[in-house]
Amino acid sequence: MPIYEFLCQRCHEKSSVLVRNISAPVVPTCPFCGSSEMVRVISSFAYHKSTQAVWDESGPPRNHADKDYYKDPRNIGRWTEQRVKEMGVEMPPKVQEKIRAAREGVLPPELGV
Repeated sequence: MPIYEFLCQRCHEKSSVLVRNISAPVVPTCPFCGSSEMVRVISSFAYHKSTQAVWDESGPPRNHADKDYYKDPRNIGRWTEQRVKEMGVEMPPKVQEKIRAAREGVLPPELGV
């Protein structure tokens, strides 16, 4: 099931249409202004960087005060991991698991979120 993108010729907003059958005719209507004057455009695509690429681009781990740095969940726990490594201590498996879960969007229950 492809998703096609269309540009409204009246309000110039772009919208996406899920097509359930590729052979079915697509008659899109603008969800913003209701116009049927829609032109199909080349769809954009997503490029997902690897965790290592994000880390290489964002530099060394920073402390918790840098809020923009942690907008990317792959950076969660990097500062802690670095500090533990510098101290020559092995990170407890329970802490490793919580960091891994947080990077995947699962916050520890004790945060009450």
